[in-house]
Amino acid sequence: MSGPLRIAVVYPDLLGTYGDGGNGLILARRAEWRGHEVELLQAPSDGALPGADIYCLGGGEDGPQVRAARTLHDDGMLARRVAEGAVVLAVCAGYQIVGRSYPDARGDRHEGIGLLDISTVNGSGPRAVGEVVAETVEGAPRLPTLTGFENHGGHTTLAESAVPLARVTAGVGNGDGSGTEGALAGRVLGTYLHGPVLARNPALADLLLGWALDLGDLPPLDDGAALELRQERLGGVAGQARRRFRPRRRVH
Repeated sequence: MSGPLRIAVVYPDLLGTYGDGGNGLILARRAEWRGHEVELLQAPSDGALPGADIYCLGGGEDGPQVRAARTLHDDGMLARRVAEGAVVLAVCAGYQIVGRSYPDARGDRHEGIGLLDISTVNGSGPRAVGEVVAETVEGAPRLPTLTGFENHGGHTTLAESAVPLARVTAGVGNGDGSGTEGALAGRVLGTYLHGPVLARNPALADLLLGWALDLGDLPPLDDGAALELRQERLGGVAGQARRRFRPRRRVH
C-alpha cells in the first residue's frame, strides 16, 4: 500500500450512541503497532465523506439513522469506495443502513444503501438486549468465538448473496429465526455486536486490517488485555447460563 492506511469513523454525530467509534481507534492502533502509517479520520455528517480504506459505521437512534442513510446515499462516496475495494465494518444501525431496507420507529420502510443484500423489519417480540456469543459458520472467515452486546429491535433477513457471519449460542443476533448473527459480502461486514466489537474480538479487527492491507497473516501482537476482557465476558455469559438452568433442590 502506498501512503497511510486511512480509517474513517462515519458520522459520529449520528451513529455514535453506543461507543462504536472505538472500533476505528482499535484498527488504527493495531495497524500502528505493526509499523503501518495510519490516518484516523472522524467524518461528521455535515461534510463530504472522505476517501478511506476502512469505514466504520456504528449504532444510533431511529431519527439519526434515517438521516445517516439519506446522507450516505446522496454523498455516494461509500458505495464508490466499496466498489474499489474498501473495507466496511457496520454495527447495529450501521448494519441496517448498509442493507436494502430498514424500518424507522413507526415501522415505516426506508431504503438502505445496498452494500449488503439484507432487509430489516421491526420485531414483534421483546427488544434484543444483552450479551451475545456466536461461532462463525461455514462460508464465513474462521474466527474465535465472537462476543459482544446487542441492543436492537430489528429482525434482519439475509438474501442469497449475503453470508451469515456466525451462529448464536447465546443472545438473539439477526432475530429472523435463523439463529444467525451478522452478514458479509466481499469486504463489507455487518453485525449487531457492540462492545466495541473489535475490543472484544481482536481477531476480527485483524481480519479487517488484512483485507485493507491486502495481507494474509498479520504479525502477532500481545493481546493479553484483550483476551482477558474476552474471557471475562464469555465467563459472565456462561455463569448466567449455569444459574438459569441450575436444578432446584427438592424439598421434602
